[in-house]
Amino acid sequence: MKKRLPGRRAQQPFVHAGSFPAGITALLLPLLWFAGCGAKPDSKAESDRRPTASVRIQVVESKPRQLTEEVVGTVRARVRATLEAKVSGRIDNLPVVLGDAVRTGQLLVRLDAPEVKARLDQATAAMDQAERDWKRITQLFESHTITRAEYDAAEARLSIARGAAAEARALMGYAEVTAPFDGVVTKKWVEVGDHAAPGKPLLDIQDPSALQLDADVPEMIGVKIRRGASLTVHLDSVARDLPGTVSEIAPASDSVSRTFRVKLDLPPSPGVMPGQFARLLVPLGESVSLRVPIATVVQRGQLELVFVALGEQAQLRLVKTGKRIGDEVEILSGLAAGDKVVTEGAAQLSDGQPLALK
Repeated sequence: MKKRLPGRRAQQPFVHAGSFPAGITALLLPLLWFAGCGAKPDSKAESDRRPTASVRIQVVESKPRQLTEEVVGTVRARVRATLEAKVSGRIDNLPVVLGDAVRTGQLLVRLDAPEVKARLDQATAAMDQAERDWKRITQLFESHTITRAEYDAAEARLSIARGAAAEARALMGYAEVTAPFDGVVTKKWVEVGDHAAPGKPLLDIQDPSALQLDADVPEMIGVKIRRGASLTVHLDSVARDLPGTVSEIAPASDSVSRTFRVKLDLPPSPGVMPGQFARLLVPLGESVSLRVPIATVVQRGQLELVFVALGEQAQLRLVKTGKRIGDEVEILSGLAAGDKVVTEGAAQLSDGQPLALK
């Protein structure tokens, strides 16, 4: 007889299926078979229990589109000016505010310039004295009392005095700043009481009726633009794109940014104002891509889904979209030409749901 070692359990013998009595084995096999069958759901039966969705479908097609490069730009007034003082003085009157419409020749700023006024008074007095002297010398010259040289000297003094008076009057005229064209006041640099000096800006005015787009176009695509060409301009504040006509192209590129300055004339449109951000669409060529209506793509979290009508059921497809073109969107992956996609009612569908076409 073998002895059992202390501290170790006796090993249980392995029981084979054949060691069960025949009656027990016959009972276990049907139970195991039913359990295996119950673990697998009938997907077709579950699909049939879902309601049939009434949808519209469309065949996916490859469509050509124009390739464009977007270049950012700024809307500016074609006619604009920054008004500056030409003489020194204190601002005595500023009868306009931001947004005021002004007419050509309208007073915008008046300066109090006592030095210029004193100079005008002095020049006027000197001119009056020169005129009186010239009249007396003319009478003496006609009576042959003085020489021709004395008469010529008096006439020269009168011409100099008149020139000095005209210069003083012109300087005095600079004390009143008027509008050089019809426009709108867009910026005020000074207020009443401020000191004005030559070169110091006073007001900015622009003509909003004539607008243009300024854009810096990269060298690679700038060479494709020609003067007089019509290009598309997009503004977020305007419902539709605007046609712009190329009016100016810089003859040389900027050595730092490697761009060409391009200017396009814009048509008058409601909602377009100077200073707005815009995009210039420069055509580069043509390409072909798959496109579907925007309503076809269902957004669920970060996923973009499309339902394809496969037979009489909806099949879910993960897709990757590209650019939007009108009411359509490009499909970069996930679909092929000829697929039938659900265009109406896709948001309420689930994978495998029965479909009925409208």
